Amino acid sequence: MELRHLHTFQVVAEEGGFTRAGEHLGYAQSTITAHIQALERELGRPLFDRLGKKVVLTEAGKRLLPYVRDMMQLSRRALEVAGAGDAPTGTLVIGAPESLTAYRLPVILREYRRRYPQVKLVMQPGHCWKMRAKLRKGELDVAFLLEEPRDEEDLVIRSLVDEELVMIAPPHHPLASNEEVLPEALQGETLLKTEAGCTYRELLDYRLKKAGIPSDDQMEFWNVEAIKNCVMAGLGISYLPIMTVVEELKEGKLIALNWKHREDRVVTQLAYHRDKWLTPALERLLDVVEEQAEEWKKAEAKV
Repeated sequence: MELRHLHTFQVVAEEGGFTRAGEHLGYAQSTITAHIQALERELGRPLFDRLGKKVVLTEAGKRLLPYVRDMMQLSRRALEVAGAGDAPTGTLVIGAPESLTAYRLPVILREYRRRYPQVKLVMQPGHCWKMRAKLRKGELDVAFLLEEPRDEEDLVIRSLVDEELVMIAPPHHPLASNEEVLPEALQGETLLKTEAGCTYRELLDYRLKKAGIPSDDQMEFWNVEAIKNCVMAGLGISYLPIMTVVEELKEGKLIALNWKHREDRVVTQLAYHRDKWLTPALERLLDVVEEQAEEWKKAEAKV
């Protein structure tokens, strides 16, 4: 039973099809088919039901998948241990939402790469809830989260820095003169929101719902940069972590409204599975993150 065949099986199961698995692995579809057929012959039973272009795990496939995930993780560990010397090696798969990837992680990734160039870093974007699910499946080594703190029995979660949220608007917006902007003042305003499932969007939606304000006039984006540019163009107002708009506020391209609920916060956090073996590469990443978190806290204290 070849590891590459098992890896192909795992990717097909998780991607939901041979074509997407081929794209993910960089294989031709015929190679994917050959791997699966070889594995099915060896096991003496089908692992997938072919339903048109879609493939679904058979009962045998469902039973096999968790064991394959464990085997893939163990094989990675074995390679890392065998190659471990003074300098960490191997691969780290890191999950993070788009806002953290763009505004918090570059300094961490740069410093880590400077110290440990032999480690391959693979970034996977996604919602925080998806990050937690992937940690539980062993698909990520570590994840960065941007949300309110919560306890998870099977995850180790470290709070790194509190993130202030800010209601932004274009310069000379009518609400700029308000000493305090209540949720009721947003009625009739076009709200430029991040995608559903984003924690700070959920905080805003909660405040509006509690005040009885409908959110009919809104636009939804998957990218913070797009939101900022649209706010600057006068399309509406938005609610974002202040770390994403520091430069635009300094330059006067955006303004921060005097939002009533400035006590609302999210927290940048680091998470990994409680049962995960901390490879040398991961331990060194945790060290770099802790160092940078101290710098963030110092900068926050000066504000």
